[in-house]
Amino acid sequence: MPDGSIPRREERPVAHNVLGGVLLPCSMAPLTGWFRDGCCNTDENDLGLHTVCAEMTEGFLEFSRATGNDLSTPRPEYGFAGLKPGDRWCLCAARWEEARQAGHAPKVVLAATHEATLQVTRMAHLRLHAA
Repeated sequence: MPDGSIPRREERPVAHNVLGGVLLPCSMAPLTGWFRDGCCNTDENDLGLHTVCAEMTEGFLEFSRATGNDLSTPRPEYGFAGLKPGDRWCLCAARWEEARQAGHAPKVVLAATHEATLQVTRMAHLRLHAA
C-alpha cells in the first residue's frame, strides 16, 4: 500500500504457487510469512522475497546461523520463539538458493511456495528438494 500499511488479506490478489495453483498456507505455528498470515505471500515492499516455504533442518539452521541469520535463538522482544527442525518457515528465496548451492537447502513445500521464487531459483532445484 502506498502509505506503508499492510493490506488486509482480502485486498491482495490471489497468489499462486510454483506449481501454478493457489498458494497454500505454510505455517500457523510458528506463524510465518511477510504478512504474518501463515502464507509465503509477497508484495513490492518485501525486498527479501520471503517466498520459499521450507521445512527447517538442523543442518540448514546451523548454516543460516553461521552465515549471519540466526533463526533458532528465541527473540522474545520480537515475539519470535526461535525455529527448530521440523518447523516450516517462509525463507528468503536468495537465502534458500545460497543454502542449496552450499549443500544445506531445507526441504520445500511446493504448494506453499510463491511463484515469485522462480525469479531466484529454478523449478528443477525446488523439485529436487520437495518435501
